[in-house]
Amino acid sequence: MDATERAARPPRTGIFTGWRLAAFGIALLTVVPLAVVLSAFFSPEREVWQHLADNVLPGLLANTFRLTLGVGMGVTLLGVSLAWLTAACDFPGRKFFSWALLLPLAVPAYVTAFVFVAWFDFTGPVQTWLRAAFGSSGWFPGIRSGGGAALVMTLALYPYVYLLARNAFLTQGRRALEAAQSLGHSRSEGFFRVALPMARPWIAGGLMLALMETLADFGTVAVFNYDTFTTAIYKTWFGLFSLTGASQLASILVLLVFGLILLEQLTRSRMRYTQAGRHSQAERIRLAGARGWAAAAFASAVFLAAFALPVAQLAAWTAQVAVRDLDERYLGFLGHSLSLGGIAAALTLAAALVLAYAQRRHNDPATRIMVRVATLGYAVPGPVLAVGIVIPLAYLDNQLAAAGKLLFGQNPGLLLQGTLLVMLPAYLTRFLAVGFNPVESSMQRITRSLDEAARTFGVTGVAMLRRVHLPMLRGGLFSAAALVFVDVMKEMPITLMTRPFGWDTLAVRIFEMTSEGEWERAALPSIALVAAGLLPIALLLRHTEK
Repeated sequence: MDATERAARPPRTGIFTGWRLAAFGIALLTVVPLAVVLSAFFSPEREVWQHLADNVLPGLLANTFRLTLGVGMGVTLLGVSLAWLTAACDFPGRKFFSWALLLPLAVPAYVTAFVFVAWFDFTGPVQTWLRAAFGSSGWFPGIRSGGGAALVMTLALYPYVYLLARNAFLTQGRRALEAAQSLGHSRSEGFFRVALPMARPWIAGGLMLALMETLADFGTVAVFNYDTFTTAIYKTWFGLFSLTGASQLASILVLLVFGLILLEQLTRSRMRYTQAGRHSQAERIRLAGARGWAAAAFASAVFLAAFALPVAQLAAWTAQVAVRDLDERYLGFLGHSLSLGGIAAALTLAAALVLAYAQRRHNDPATRIMVRVATLGYAVPGPVLAVGIVIPLAYLDNQLAAAGKLLFGQNPGLLLQGTLLVMLPAYLTRFLAVGFNPVESSMQRITRSLDEAARTFGVTGVAMLRRVHLPMLRGGLFSAAALVFVDVMKEMPITLMTRPFGWDTLAVRIFEMTSEGEWERAALPSIALVAAGLLPIALLLRHTEK
């Protein structure tokens, strides 16, 4: 066999190849913390469990259920209605709202939360005006409640449902809606009986993302003093100094998340959809007169409440405090945020590239399972990952300390805890799916014929990745890096629970200021995070236009 024939051979498919082993190692980063956390559920400490069951769990379960139900109903109502208006209807300002309604994704929910608390709390301008105008504001609902948290998280998370539902409505065939009308149904009946059922998979996907973010949220519920599993894990760890109790609460939260995933998969498995011919862009329904202005007013109200007014308030507060509050500390906050985002994005990008390339070379069930497991971390709340990574690292630290004392006669102290070696694996596990999806999508666009042509010229293995694939993956790699970078900058619970002493970031600064009720001083780091969050939104809009 000559050199050309050897080069043209497809890559070997043995079990123990380098790419498979690399994918297996990356998958372990998700498996290990989950196994550690779940072990607390299956091997409980009786006294801790009894205390949790008697004093903690009933309230946490009730609060989590109410919050999840409220946010689920809210994002579905807002996301689907706005998606239908901008995709299928024509009204004043439709072109602007079609992309502007995605902008709330750039504002972290915990930032919107403290703005709303400042507005609607007892001492805020709204209730102050009500007392001056009507003599009392006692009838006004309290913002520091489950309803307030659900409202803010609905405004922050509805774009997940809006984006996917709008894509579904835009790509639906005109024939199905026309068939419903030919059978005597009105347009509204055609929406509920045809368009909405056909869009259910997309709506369910967006709803699942919103609910995952709800279960993982820490900053928003902390602002509202509304206890859920994430705040309970944090308080148990740092308030009661019980890592065991925190791990057992985390195990229950993991089971809730997995139950939600299983429910969504079972629901989708029962759905069957067929494409009735080629779809065409339907002529939009013209909303004239009062109906058109009502649609514009509805979209305007959501846009103002979810993005424009909170950002304007942050800008006003920033202008007030920037002169006296902006000092060299903010260089440290910004530097830590940027460095963490940059390092985590680079690591995540490398891991995503390895997974995508391993799946391309070995598209077998075992490799697909490893890739699926490795990207499962996005469904796992940050506090759970923090607990699951700190426990094994603490054990390893103790073993290293014992070995150091045995070999050198002195305890070397903590070598791993309180370092970036705790934070970075948690970030990598949490956001690997965010980086993997753009890379995988770009990889799938590279045809197999290019690989075969490269092998005929003797370009194989890593050389093929470097010389053929990487230049063609540039757009996907940039998108993945930008998304991960901004997500890490906004991440609050992992940073709070695993950061080295004194390693404060913009998100940590926001948490500290809001914990003390210093809304104006929290505006400066918040406006920086909002500006950073606009980058992935711009990339998303560009991709949507394409």
